[in-house]
Amino acid sequence: MENDVVCSGFFRAAEGAKISCLDKFQDGGFVQFVLGNILEGFYNFFAALLNPGMWLNWSDSQAIMRFIYYGGSVELFFVCFNLIVILTIIGIWKRPVMWSYVRGLEWVGNSVGRLFAWAGLLMVLQQIVIVFLQRIFTRPDISIGFGIPLQFDISWFAEELKLFNALVVCLCVSYTFIQGGHVRVDLFYAGAKFRTKKIIDMFGAIFFMIPFAVITWLYGWYFLWRHLVTPNPSASDRLELLLRKARLLKWNVETIGFSPNGFNGYFLFKILLCAFCVLVILQALAVFYRSWCELREGQESEGKYLDKDTLGEGEEAYEGTH
Repeated sequence: MENDVVCSGFFRAAEGAKISCLDKFQDGGFVQFVLGNILEGFYNFFAALLNPGMWLNWSDSQAIMRFIYYGGSVELFFVCFNLIVILTIIGIWKRPVMWSYVRGLEWVGNSVGRLFAWAGLLMVLQQIVIVFLQRIFTRPDISIGFGIPLQFDISWFAEELKLFNALVVCLCVSYTFIQGGHVRVDLFYAGAKFRTKKIIDMFGAIFFMIPFAVITWLYGWYFLWRHLVTPNPSASDRLELLLRKARLLKWNVETIGFSPNGFNGYFLFKILLCAFCVLVILQALAVFYRSWCELREGQESEGKYLDKDTLGEGEEAYEGTH
């Protein structure tokens, strides 16, 4: 019966009883689904740019629902896919351009990581303050500031330590990768030839890092929004259903802690999970582009433009392990 449905228009059908011709084409199998979505991705990209109020005007509940839907949608995936393919083709054609991609992506990873790595120091200092105030001065709370201070129960600050840990884990992931601090499960990589290593790096970036990050994003995106708004959106909801739910939409930010006076900003962990996925995807692209450039230019280009931290002269053996 689906093959008998009359299509109207190329991208969108005007009448409810019809489907767009592109949608009908995409229903013809996996290959047609991919090709159709690649083609539609260009349309969706310009449609989003030309109609920002449709998804960024958050005074409109339907715009919020569109933002939620498209944030974890097939449409967004293929828009990003098209952009990455175009940028990659340009980079392959002009290798200096690809090196600029590498430098830009690694600059983002290093900058974010170096900033939020300080959260580790704050976590240690806050733990010391908590121990002193709780065990020595027997204070039940901590006040910060003058006039109207920021005052919470000491258990609130104790549970907040997990947020500092999450900041380090989620936002320093790319920085740690660039600095060579991740642990490798190395069966044959260390003894492989230079070209083999680069091929392994490219394969791992495309077939392991990006799929892992995309799947985590799809779960994390709706996990985040289910704790921000009601009625709860679902990954299985179609856009039409979410737009109908928009009439009942209201903000309902999760502020429930594990204890009555404990930390109540757990929605921040969901935001960090999404940020983690973005950084992993960007780092995967950086790994792929760097490996491609080094593969084409030879072993003498290994580590080119790499901005690594140093512990000082004579400490090279310990770098990447701190």
